[in-house]
Amino acid sequence: MTRTRGLTRTHRRLPLGPTAALAAAAGVLGLVAAPSGGPSPDAGPRMAPVAAGAENTATVFYWTKTRNWAQYKIHWAPDGGSWTTVPGVAMEAACTDWVKKTVTLGTATGLQAAFNNGNGTWDNNGGADYAIGTGVSTVRNNAVTANAADPCAAEVPDTQAPTVPTKVAAVADGLSVLLTWDPATDTKGVTKYQVTRVGGSGGTVVTDVGSTVFSDTGLAARTAYTYTVKAVDAAGNVSAASAPATATTGDGPATPATGKPLGTDPRKDPIYFVLTARFNDGDPSNNRGGGQHVKSGNAAHGDPMFRGDFKGLIQKLDYVKGLGFSAIWVTPVVLNRSDYDYHGYHGYDFYKVDPRLESAGASYQDLIDAAHAKGMKIYQDVVYNHSSRWGAKGLFTPTVYGVRDSQWSWYYDEKQPGFEYDGLTIDAKTGKSYYNGDLWSTAEPAGNTCLNWGKPTGGKSAEGYTLYNCQWPSPTSGMFPKALFHQCWIGNWEGEDSRSCWLHEDLADFDTENPAVQNYLIGAYDKYIDMGVDGFRVDTAVHIPRTTWNRRFLPAIQERVTRSHGAGAAKNFFVFGEVAAFVNDKWNRGSVNHSAQFFTWKERKEYDADDAKAALEMYAYEQQQGTGDQPTSTNAFLNGNSYHTPDHSRFSGMNVIDMRMHMNFGDASNAFSNGKDSDDSYNDATYNVVYVDSHDYGPNKSSERYSGGTDAWAENMSLMWTFRGIPTLYYGSEIEFQKGMKIDCGPSCPLATTGRAYFGDHVAGSVTASDFSQVSAASGAVATTLEQPLVKHVQRLNQIRRAIPALQTGQYSTEGVSGGMAFKRRYTSGSTDSFALVTISGGATYTGIPNGTYTDAVTGDVKTASDGTLSVGAPGKGNLRVYVLNGPGRIGAPGPYLK
Repeated sequence: MTRTRGLTRTHRRLPLGPTAALAAAAGVLGLVAAPSGGPSPDAGPRMAPVAAGAENTATVFYWTKTRNWAQYKIHWAPDGGSWTTVPGVAMEAACTDWVKKTVTLGTATGLQAAFNNGNGTWDNNGGADYAIGTGVSTVRNNAVTANAADPCAAEVPDTQAPTVPTKVAAVADGLSVLLTWDPATDTKGVTKYQVTRVGGSGGTVVTDVGSTVFSDTGLAARTAYTYTVKAVDAAGNVSAASAPATATTGDGPATPATGKPLGTDPRKDPIYFVLTARFNDGDPSNNRGGGQHVKSGNAAHGDPMFRGDFKGLIQKLDYVKGLGFSAIWVTPVVLNRSDYDYHGYHGYDFYKVDPRLESAGASYQDLIDAAHAKGMKIYQDVVYNHSSRWGAKGLFTPTVYGVRDSQWSWYYDEKQPGFEYDGLTIDAKTGKSYYNGDLWSTAEPAGNTCLNWGKPTGGKSAEGYTLYNCQWPSPTSGMFPKALFHQCWIGNWEGEDSRSCWLHEDLADFDTENPAVQNYLIGAYDKYIDMGVDGFRVDTAVHIPRTTWNRRFLPAIQERVTRSHGAGAAKNFFVFGEVAAFVNDKWNRGSVNHSAQFFTWKERKEYDADDAKAALEMYAYEQQQGTGDQPTSTNAFLNGNSYHTPDHSRFSGMNVIDMRMHMNFGDASNAFSNGKDSDDSYNDATYNVVYVDSHDYGPNKSSERYSGGTDAWAENMSLMWTFRGIPTLYYGSEIEFQKGMKIDCGPSCPLATTGRAYFGDHVAGSVTASDFSQVSAASGAVATTLEQPLVKHVQRLNQIRRAIPALQTGQYSTEGVSGGMAFKRRYTSGSTDSFALVTISGGATYTGIPNGTYTDAVTGDVKTASDGTLSVGAPGKGNLRVYVLNGPGRIGAPGPYLK
């Protein structure tokens, strides 16, 4: 082996002795360890003595934050000299996150060094050792800084204030004001802003804000408020106040009063997932079909795409509660802008609720409040990754080329002076909703950056119409500013570009590493947090780097919930991300950056302060670490039969949808085995959101709604409701709604023939729930729906799960359990000790369990374990057994499957 700096050394295995293990480790690193008492015979020449006063020294500071070693050793050699005996000499504590050692070099002007924990774990700079000069040097994240300042020296006091915030703007919206400003700068960094409000009966109010967006709510009507902003740095230096900005509130509560989240453990709440616009129509006046209404075939079915609304959902909260669900996941609520946008994933005005979903007395706030009054949570689907193809109002909206000739008059709305898109307003001439009339322009606009404005592309549309440049927004047209939106199409869905390019032509990809974009989105979603939603389902989470989630968006959510609703609510504010991984392996094609479990962890090292650079550094680092060197956890697992306190210290703040179980739910046993196989790689798999199918895909990336049969559905549900994770049901699955139908075919076929069909006909009539899973009265079509076999099944599953804490928040184990889908679960806290033995469909034997009396929650059967063993016969497909130690007995009445 050769070493750097011109010194070649031949190595041999050291004699056995107390340093043998460390010597072996050093050999791996290419370092020779001399036995105590003298140098190795082949270790190279020793340094000759030097005259007194001629010695050089080197002081080496080593950064410890990412190491967490019990001790730190420096193994070193002066240039041209021999190495210290392995493991080297001890370094001394210097200050927080740093140790140091000063070494004498004689006449040498540098040294080579490696660092270790004294017990075989090394940092040798990837095999190259560290080249360090005289004077003071720091070693941090594999980088040497020569002639460095002492990192532990007392810092020169920071007395310089940040710059004054600029471009402060205040916009009133009903009884709220949205305040925005450009970031201030500082030599050390701005830590917060002080917003001062003057006006109204409240006098002067000062609020600390962590971003450059502030939503001030609950203000008096028709009142002028004036705002100034100051920047504050870490040393407490405060800038001068900004120029004032004034806004006058309106008459009505456009932004409703703040609600309060329920704030309980999300694992206790099974989730019912609805496409709001397709669930139940409570107000036909806000129905809209859009420009594709006839072409799609929806008109022929009398089925406008925007049909269901919050009023319809409020009317059927008792239906959902009667099924036993205590949480509802609703599709995005922000104002959308595409011509086929009923599902909500084409956000345009992120600060405004889509009026096609609201009605008088049935606003979004009314829905949240009504659900909470029934003990039910609202989880809001949110999108941070992209806007509509028309950009995001308040951030950037493009101008596009449009010509209302004989070919395109059906598509381009006629311009109306002063018109502003709201999704609801109808063009009096055509009878259609306005779609793009306020954005298109035949004349090239000032400052246009789109190439070849208005020139024919040479291509034709499907109808044979002439296509023009800049006719539709796209990432490569030059139409979008590079600072705010990415400029490319995804080429590799498991590559870095999947996080920095457009997913689809009508989804403009935000540059989420840009502070202006971050502040726009943080400010928008603060509004909904203030309204009292209980959590966020995060769309396309995998298409934003984990560093950006961990640095910006997740802390911002926690900060806002804590500020608005308290620390308890923040702890249980449920964030679960869609990290789409449509494969059957544990890690998505070997790419850790694109695997669901990856997003449940904090970063394990520091990266560049710039978010864009940090994203690339993290991607490269974690890909190099690979699947074999990722964090692991026992948070989901019992220790034998014992529950242990989970360790969430490395939790990122984001839980995830269990994509691997979803992919394998073509067969329940496959879903079970695949789920178990992945659980050590999540921070805590008991928080995984588990479903069979959704608005996107069925199992195995099927394009159809699940059609495995009623028995298979019952078996899947029995597993979901008793295994770890949070069971989630897509609307209508309780009656196998639209089974086998294509989930989505865009505007090319009527929605009535797809998996996103309108459900309201099945819940028509009246329904009253006296409690979860308990319907006290029902009439009309909904009464028939409530008699269906899977409805009865899910009602009782929810009863059983709600009564047994182990099935909600417990850890699990298959140790000592024979059988197929069989496991044991336990949850222990204070006076609660819930221990359950579960088998799905097949028989099972449990060994090594606590002795005592076990009662089946399904049948009421009682078994006694006196030798640590209990056997259960096969209950049959779709059925299950839940034997609970000192259990409450049978829960609920026998049904078509649980009997």
